[in-house]
Amino acid sequence: MPELFHLPFCPLSRFVRLALGEYGVDVRLIEERPWDRREAFLILNPAGTLPVLRDDDGRAVPGASLVAEYLDEAIGETLGDRRLLPVEIDERIEVRRLMAWFFDKFYDEVAGPLVVERIDKRMMTLAQGGGPPDMTTIRAAKANIKYHLQYIGWLLRGRNWLAGERLTYADIAAAAQLSSVDYLGDVPWHEDEAAKQWYAKMKSRPSFRPILADAMAGMPASPTYADLDF
Repeated sequence: MPELFHLPFCPLSRFVRLALGEYGVDVRLIEERPWDRREAFLILNPAGTLPVLRDDDGRAVPGASLVAEYLDEAIGETLGDRRLLPVEIDERIEVRRLMAWFFDKFYDEVAGPLVVERIDKRMMTLAQGGGPPDMTTIRAAKANIKYHLQYIGWLLRGRNWLAGERLTYADIAAAAQLSSVDYLGDVPWHEDEAAKQWYAKMKSRPSFRPILADAMAGMPASPTYADLDF
């Protein structure tokens, strides 16, 4: 069985979990704290970052973008309409563009800072960067999310899904990021109704069930997190 080195609330790890779920691929989850700089993990990914998928042949595939491409090349062609990366070149460009938006821009401006400050620092030692959350960073991330929601809503006012007329990696990338932030209660869903309704549709999918079951000791999920009709 493939193995996924991940953290439950890492948005990039969640993307891989959701993609695997959509493709019906079972995987063994291995929690990895990258700040521990564990030697065996660094052999798999010298960059020391999550996620890393190790396939049945022992091949290590590091990073959400590489895993997405690997899955498309390995099994995408066999899945027909369930394929998460379209066949047409223009559609593939748009999906990859939006993946980059959420993996890089949204992660750097919103999800990454919130998860690090409010979750990861609780597990780190002081020498690893742990300690109380930086409230300035948190306030900036909570301000940034508003325009990201508005952008999602703008996309959806002309499309059924983020990149076009069917579910793709773009939707998985966005939903994975938002799910981590929603656990913390930091998504202002009132900012855009189209984005809210799209996310409700996303988290009703079977692939989302394991994500919605995640829990952090001493930090309960927000009321909207597992509510499919919020």
